[in-house]
Amino acid sequence: MSETSASSREKKAGAQHGDGQFRLLRERRFAPFFWTQFLGALNDNVFKVGFTSLVTFQAARFSGVDPKTAAFLISAIFIIPFVLFSATSGQVADKYDKATLTRFVKTFEIVVMLIGGAGFMLHSAPLLYVCTFLMGVHSTVFGPVKYAYLPQHLQPSELVGGNGLVEMGTFVAILIGTIVGGAAAGLTEHGAILLATCCVTVALIGRVASGFVPKTAALQPDLKINWNPFSETWRNLALARQDRTVFLSLLGISWLWFVGATFLTSFFNFAKDVLSANPDVVTVLLGTFSIGIGIGSLMCEKLSKRRVEIGLVPLGSIGISVFAIDLFFASHGIMPAGHLMGVSEFLRIAVHWRILADLFLLAMFGGLYSVPLYALIQSRSQPTHRARIIAANNILNSFFMIVSALMALGLTSAGVGIPGLFLTTALLNIVVAAYIYSLVPEFLLRFLAWILVHTFYRIRLVNAERIPAHGAAVLVCNHVSFVDAIVIMSESPRPIRFVMDHRIFRSPLVGWLFRHVKAIPIAPAHEDAELLEKAYDACGRALADGDLVCIFPEGKLTRTGDINPFRHGISEILKRHSAPVVPIALRGLWGSVFSRHDDNRWPRPIQRGVMSRLTLAVGEPIDPADATPEHLQALVATLRGARK
Repeated sequence: MSETSASSREKKAGAQHGDGQFRLLRERRFAPFFWTQFLGALNDNVFKVGFTSLVTFQAARFSGVDPKTAAFLISAIFIIPFVLFSATSGQVADKYDKATLTRFVKTFEIVVMLIGGAGFMLHSAPLLYVCTFLMGVHSTVFGPVKYAYLPQHLQPSELVGGNGLVEMGTFVAILIGTIVGGAAAGLTEHGAILLATCCVTVALIGRVASGFVPKTAALQPDLKINWNPFSETWRNLALARQDRTVFLSLLGISWLWFVGATFLTSFFNFAKDVLSANPDVVTVLLGTFSIGIGIGSLMCEKLSKRRVEIGLVPLGSIGISVFAIDLFFASHGIMPAGHLMGVSEFLRIAVHWRILADLFLLAMFGGLYSVPLYALIQSRSQPTHRARIIAANNILNSFFMIVSALMALGLTSAGVGIPGLFLTTALLNIVVAAYIYSLVPEFLLRFLAWILVHTFYRIRLVNAERIPAHGAAVLVCNHVSFVDAIVIMSESPRPIRFVMDHRIFRSPLVGWLFRHVKAIPIAPAHEDAELLEKAYDACGRALADGDLVCIFPEGKLTRTGDINPFRHGISEILKRHSAPVVPIALRGLWGSVFSRHDDNRWPRPIQRGVMSRLTLAVGEPIDPADATPEHLQALVATLRGARK
């Protein structure tokens, strides 16, 4: 049996198992790839942490190196290759088998680490800077391969879990690499030998693991590579901009790299100059941060119900700013101890536990922020261009990280302390997040939907997979409450064009939001016949563009809990553009404060340990020729059942 067919069999079998994302670690289609990228991230961090620790705490051994700026310089050198070579690496990943590329990259890593090992042995800063640059080249080439590999081997329902495992693995590797690199660098006599040995050994093991990565067919083997990095970079960014949500997701990920780079590269000076702590405490700080990211990444699958849930992204950005601001207040004004504390002494001081909690929670929310964005990019990018979209992401990441390094260098040179740098980053995060969410309200709407469903309701889904993941369709649903659209949106795999009353659409408070999510205003014929025709035409154009359109054919909220007669609007829409019609029924919202029930009340978050329950049931798509108002009403009534 071929590698491809074996992977396909695992993929189908995996979808039938219910033991979560960790099952993937037992399967050939994922496990060798996971360990390959894990070992690469581990080696990156053993090398970088070892190098940074040596030049920060043993600067006398390295001539011409400024320990206060070395960490930022190492970070900048590492990301220069992303600017220079990302465009080329994205094309290569689309053109060639990703398994072959993976093995090539891991062989290259062995050569790079031999150079780095020589740099450690000779205490040669120039050799170590060259190795840092070459490791950046290694990561530049492997990045598009890594993130384009996953959608070819994972089911859509596994994509969030797989990305969560990769992010978790990356930051566990950072944790282990931090411990090993920091501990080895702390050994004055044999530290350099140990670092050199570790880096070369991990590279060799990674090469062995890469040999088991299954064949991954090239998605565009006839692609002609443009070797001009400048024109290709511009072309890749243009490809990414074709889908506005994808492009802004790329910006969102790049901003997280800005934030993460600012914190991670500051930890050495933060420990030494602010906390009066030795390199072992740096390991504790980086370890706490890494564990937080890992746990947040793993939480995504559970919180998102194995879907690409972008509603978690605003939640993540809020948490990042809240705990970064608290980190400033926790660390601002700490008096120098007069000596460098070890781990045990550091942990005996109460305020340091607050600092560790802030770092952990900040990182955990970073995991909630990043995993859905990576999964969104992978799921919505064209397969033939996916690696180049990832390359565009790497280009943006590198620019943001360079700006991060320049900002850190500028602020520290101006006398701003590390706590002030953290506060500046937190406040910038608020501004950037608000800007992105104003451009793409889909993130905020999904966030509101996620909060509503997870705070007040326990939602039961019946055949929700029948909502099409691709292509045009009309969704028809009974109209029970003011939050019907939010509930439907929270369970849809992609955006929906909702048809809504023109008065709500034009309301001054939330009108801008409805306009940005491309809702379609409608009015009864006796109020505005022209607007009614425009609404039908807009629905037809949306279907022609392959969108989902949702309409509530009753035309108004129920006042009794019973389904009102369906109007003929659905027939008018289908005259403009024929598309499958999917009946949907909501039950459990009647009687809530969001309905027109005479004795409506707020849903109870907790009632004898059980949240208020509602059900979303989805019927089989039907042919547009059979989609008469009467037939659809009967189908929706059957789906809803007796409970209102």
